[in-house]
Amino acid sequence: MYDERSTISASVEMVEQVFREERGRLLAALSRRFGDLDLAEEVTSDAIEVALEKWPVDGVPPKPGAWLMTTARRKAVDRLRRDKTYAARLAVLQVEAERTAPAADAEDGEFPDERLQLFFTCAHPALPAEDRVALTLRCLAGLTTPEVARAFLVPTATMAKRIVRAKKKIREARIPFRVPAADELPERLPGVLQVTYSVFTEGYAASSGADLQRVDLAEEAIRLARILHRLMPGDREVAGLLALMLLIHARREARTGPNGELVLLDEQDRGLWDRTMIEEGRALVVGAITGPPGPYGVQAAIASLHDEAATVATTDWPQIVALYDVLLALVPSPVVALNRAAAIALRDGPEAGLRLVDELAGELLLRSYHPYHLARADLLEQLGRREEALAAYGLALETAGTDPEREHVERRLSALRGAR
Repeated sequence: MYDERSTISASVEMVEQVFREERGRLLAALSRRFGDLDLAEEVTSDAIEVALEKWPVDGVPPKPGAWLMTTARRKAVDRLRRDKTYAARLAVLQVEAERTAPAADAEDGEFPDERLQLFFTCAHPALPAEDRVALTLRCLAGLTTPEVARAFLVPTATMAKRIVRAKKKIREARIPFRVPAADELPERLPGVLQVTYSVFTEGYAASSGADLQRVDLAEEAIRLARILHRLMPGDREVAGLLALMLLIHARREARTGPNGELVLLDEQDRGLWDRTMIEEGRALVVGAITGPPGPYGVQAAIASLHDEAATVATTDWPQIVALYDVLLALVPSPVVALNRAAAIALRDGPEAGLRLVDELAGELLLRSYHPYHLARADLLEQLGRREEALAAYGLALETAGTDPEREHVERRLSALRGAR
């Protein structure tokens, strides 16, 4: 009985692992084939359900991804046979997609990954910018609706409506699922970069769950950025994004302790940082910031300064603040303003930093943003304002998404309560 349970458990784990690895590829291929994201999502889920039933009994197939694809396609065909009206509508969409597809789509392996193709396809200018990114994160990058909501700092219900709206727009406007022509790529590139970085952000700092990081997502985003860089080697922002992710991901081993606990930057063992990845990122930064600055290039330059420093104390904070000034002019975001305030606190002291942090108190986006409350609590604690710090740590605890974040705040609260 124990062996049977172990086999079933191992099979379920294999299904989950394959699903994580293959979901984006399945949705990309099925959406391209049938021209409908809802259908693609439904039959992908159906295929997973069949796998959960069959694999524990029959064993995991030699090529599980191919098995899921075949099963999902059969499910799609079955649905279309049952619903003739639906099938006719999809047929019209496919004819239109074939008629409007540029002739160069299949030449020279121009887009070597179907998921990247769909990243560009969902960045269609007929969709509002925020809807393009939200839809791609949910459907093709595999993030849940709450995870996508976190990326945009909006309520989950708001994000769910946004995703439904984007899908409806694709259907009603008959937007074809095709690779964009070469002259369309520059217009869609910013959306693709934002999607890729949002995937990485969820991997770097998970929105919920038992683990601080989702390394699989972070590495998938880096892989896609490498493909983009090969396709567009002269684009500074593509280079900047790849550099930024490499320079941040290089610290992954030092960001958690032996039991998965959160380790802050000033406590990390920098000997665990991936120096090969750092050098690759630093080399890319040079090209990314040569010329007019872009947001990703500037952020990569900031990350490079962090990685070059031996300690937090010896970090070039004046230069980091100057770069945040540039970034805030390019991207006037409350999150950027918060990061700038944290850098100023390390340059000029906690009082200067807290003054800037408190100026952001009215920003709606930051009310549920865990790093805001944690940063404010830390600065209040440094200034000896104990009761205010306790209240701020309480808000940080309420807004923490992962177990390691909650445990970190609880430790800080316990230490502060004990410091009479």
